Amino acid sequence: MTNAPLIGITTYQEPAQWSVWQQPASLVPQTYVDAVARAGGIPVLLPPQAGGAERLAATLDGLVLAGGSDLDPARYGAEPHPRTGPPHRARDDWESALLTAALAADLPVLGVCRGMQLLNVALGGDLVQHLPDDSHQHVPARFVATAVRAADGSRLAGILGRSAKVNCYHHQAVGRLGDGLLPTAWSEDGTVEALELPGRRFVLGVQWHPETDPEDLRLFRALATAATAATTADQNARDAQGAA
Repeated sequence: MTNAPLIGITTYQEPAQWSVWQQPASLVPQTYVDAVARAGGIPVLLPPQAGGAERLAATLDGLVLAGGSDLDPARYGAEPHPRTGPPHRARDDWESALLTAALAADLPVLGVCRGMQLLNVALGGDLVQHLPDDSHQHVPARFVATAVRAADGSRLAGILGRSAKVNCYHHQAVGRLGDGLLPTAWSEDGTVEALELPGRRFVLGVQWHPETDPEDLRLFRALATAATAATTADQNARDAQGAA
């Protein structure tokens, strides 16, 4: 594990209870941590905070933007839909700053569900705030098995193939695309299920939850591979500069 890449994972900020305690907590489902570790990375949790995004982007080798609550519609100039959840502005602010720093550093990024939506909004896109009922989210806390098709020649198709069955749990979706983003997967009803940012080492967002399938680590392995390659390239450049 000495050469394993450091992969940051953004966290929720929610009330939580353990033992006799009930307090605000920064947390993330263990499935994310397990997926990163099993894919060959070292997971590092990144709770919402007021600063430090640039320093973290310079330290980490890769970033996972985890799923969670709806983004504040004010971030893309919209009024909240009646079915849009309450805003979590501290998390929105933190993850937006972290993503901006990661993109500036060309850090490999994997966005999961909310994370893909954040990627789209951060680059100037917007969201469909509520999909038809029972289309991609049927009952609370139960994932919907969804067939997706990937675009030929896309990074996603190179990882998963032209089609895959995935675990969805979302009531929102990508609307207007952010600058430079390409849609690279769709569900049968035409909903965009993946986005990529060409010209980067690795920037991929998926609308589903790959961390919930312990038998399929391909997306997390692809992120870890890109993070390792990026670290090696940066080290080689530093070594070359030092030898000059």
